Amino acid sequence: MILSGKEILSHIGQEIIIEPFDRKKLNPNSYNLSLHNEMLVYCEKSLDMKKENETETLLIPDDGLLLTPGRLYLGRTAEYTRTEKFVPMLEGRSSIGRLGICVHVTAGFGDVGFAGYWTLEIFCVQPVRIYPHVEICQVYYHTIQGDYDPYRSGKYQNNTGIQPSLIYREFQD
Repeated sequence: MILSGKEILSHIGQEIIIEPFDRKKLNPNSYNLSLHNEMLVYCEKSLDMKKENETETLLIPDDGLLLTPGRLYLGRTAEYTRTEKFVPMLEGRSSIGRLGICVHVTAGFGDVGFAGYWTLEIFCVQPVRIYPHVEICQVYYHTIQGDYDPYRSGKYQNNTGIQPSLIYREFQD
């Protein structure tokens, strides 16, 4: 079951942490998250899962950054979130999708117990200018049934910035 906006609000500061929190971003069954002003892009056109792929940082200026098709941009939310007892999920806002911007390739599913900033895997269908601090996506929450072990992975938990893929660590074991 998905939590309503009123139910999300009743859990803010307890099982649901969103910092900073702005009541105006609360929707009937979700909360809008904003785009931070930094992005990462991979330096190489061909990526390798078994190695750490080099990235470079792009700053999104106040007058915007033009995204181009065929390139993956890693962004992050400006808001830090932490969730206990609920499963957080992330989706793009419909107004963003109608511009041909996708905010996650496949990683919109969060884990109960996740704490940190959401890394966004952004790509676009046609060239489009984006701006820092735009409300780009929305987080919503599902209830979870049964006993569970909360997410405590060292890979992405408690991150402080944009997280490129760390799958190469799985090959090192």
